Amino acid sequence: MFDFVRKHTRLLQFVLVLLIFPSFVFFGIQGYSRFTGGENEAVAKVDGHNITQAEWNAAQREQVERVRRQMPNVDAKLFDTPEMKKQVLDALIRERVLLAAADKAHLVTTNERLQRELLAIPQLAALKKPDGSFDVDAYRALLSAQGMSPEVFETRMRQDITLRQVLDGVGGTAFGTAGSADAAFDALLQQREIQVQRFDAKDYLAKVNPSDDDLQAYYKAPENAAQFQAPEQASIEYVVLDLDSIKKGITVPEDELRKYYEQNEKRFSTPEERRASHILVKAEKGAPAAERDKAKAKAEHLLAEVRKAPGSFADVARKNSDDPGSAQRGGDLDFFGRGAMVKPFEDAAFALKQGEISGVVESDFGYHIIQLTGVRGGTRKSFEQVRAEIEDEAKKQQAQSRFAAAAVDFTNMVYEQADSLKPAAEKFKLEVRSAADVKRTPAPGATGALANAKFLEAIFSTDSVKNKRNVEAVEIGPNQIASGRIVQYSAAHQRSFDEVKALVREKVAAQQAQALAKKDGEARLAELQKTPDAPMPGTAVMVSRAAPKDVARDVLDAALRASAAKLPAVIGVEQGTQGYAVVRIGKLAGRDPAAGDPKQMQAQYGQAWGEAEAQAYYAALKQRFHAETLAAAAKGASAPAGN
Repeated sequence: MFDFVRKHTRLLQFVLVLLIFPSFVFFGIQGYSRFTGGENEAVAKVDGHNITQAEWNAAQREQVERVRRQMPNVDAKLFDTPEMKKQVLDALIRERVLLAAADKAHLVTTNERLQRELLAIPQLAALKKPDGSFDVDAYRALLSAQGMSPEVFETRMRQDITLRQVLDGVGGTAFGTAGSADAAFDALLQQREIQVQRFDAKDYLAKVNPSDDDLQAYYKAPENAAQFQAPEQASIEYVVLDLDSIKKGITVPEDELRKYYEQNEKRFSTPEERRASHILVKAEKGAPAAERDKAKAKAEHLLAEVRKAPGSFADVARKNSDDPGSAQRGGDLDFFGRGAMVKPFEDAAFALKQGEISGVVESDFGYHIIQLTGVRGGTRKSFEQVRAEIEDEAKKQQAQSRFAAAAVDFTNMVYEQADSLKPAAEKFKLEVRSAADVKRTPAPGATGALANAKFLEAIFSTDSVKNKRNVEAVEIGPNQIASGRIVQYSAAHQRSFDEVKALVREKVAAQQAQALAKKDGEARLAELQKTPDAPMPGTAVMVSRAAPKDVARDVLDAALRASAAKLPAVIGVEQGTQGYAVVRIGKLAGRDPAAGDPKQMQAQYGQAWGEAEAQAYYAALKQRFHAETLAAAAKGASAPAGN
């Protein structure tokens, strides 16, 4: 058979052509591409053009990469949800709708407009050179770091500007008149004087005594079942392979530690630093010889003066030194190391003993007189002092180099010997840890593997729950992998009445107390509706949305929404488990001045109006260009993201 194939290769190629070519003729390339999967399946349509699954997947990947560049440690699974995928598809549809509108309106972005927009970006504006030219090399490097070329970036920028023109023609031309803005904000930010009488449910708890029948009825009600569900949980054991566990098995010979110590002597030595004061008689290097001689003579005179009375050095420096920075400090230069001063000055300072005064030292700045006032550093820690540090570093380096190979062995072992973690624990000298009441989501305060969502997802996978075998190794951090297995599993279930009886009693009592509070509150409301001016407990307060004055949000919203056509007005507010409140509105006042600057608020009103008009225009464009999401999008939103 194989000999026949080898001898008749050309004949077989011809036969294959005869078989394959007609398939393209009869079914077309699109029909043939169905064998490659659903990448070309349409998920949306705009203006008669499809948005494919492949384009949707690419947009999702681009979004993840864009966020990762800004937040490298972000978990990509946050974007692998139906909601996030729908947002990406909606953005694609919006882009295609605006592109269609721009094309029909013949909108373009000129090179001059593009250049202005580019230079308006602060990062790019900073690339202008002092002579006004643009640093093209820096521009390319900046874009390269973002994975783009100038051509790609400018094409995207040009398209974005063009798309903005579509909606800016509507949203950008909207404005809010002072009258309409004032009317809107006066209604929104009006002040009202109110009095509140509360009927707190907690004050009625002592008046209720739920019966067993009441408790049973609440427990059995279908709408309350979720309150008494015991969540899925498991007792597990797990092991973690990390650098610390590998370090424990590493021994570094003593001679290698000593060799490292000798090779890194500077690291364990403190550089010598000296503190000095000086008197400078200034004489530039290029000054005439007569001028330099005169300066040197003055320096020699001052040297003789301070040598006779060393304690006067600071006073002489203040009066005579030409170094304004140090003269006011008596010539003090503070501590400095080698390389900080000009060479002649440094050589002289490091040759002195503490308290000594140098001769006249010539430098490019003139003539110096130096007094050494302090010495520190220059010491070296002994091997014994740094041995532990060196050993730890050596072990860490070796552990890092061994980790990759160890991780592969660990991964294979927990998979191949899936009935127990002990073989891996014994080989890598790991502690088999245990944890009870582990749930699918990390518990508050959890650390390590138990705080890692991917690890817990693996633990509660169908195979792990069913077979109680080791899960595949999961990376839980840099140079950290873990595997675990379920020892005991408890599925989510309804807890028995006896288990939750105390909780049921608490719920029913709160419900009954709430009912009593509402009953008394409604009775009080009826009284005040008959006699609105009747006395109420508590003082009246002027409130607004900008100044709620400690009034509960639900009470405040109800008081500000209520009709004030006739005052005083009385309303009742149900506050759920909190109880009931009766509110009397006594007075109305104008807009709260604390709400903000009227001109700024008018601008905000105009901006909001423009955004609303732009949204309405976009909705009309979607209808005009027949934008629709297809059934395949629902399937794509629930499927794992493509690679």
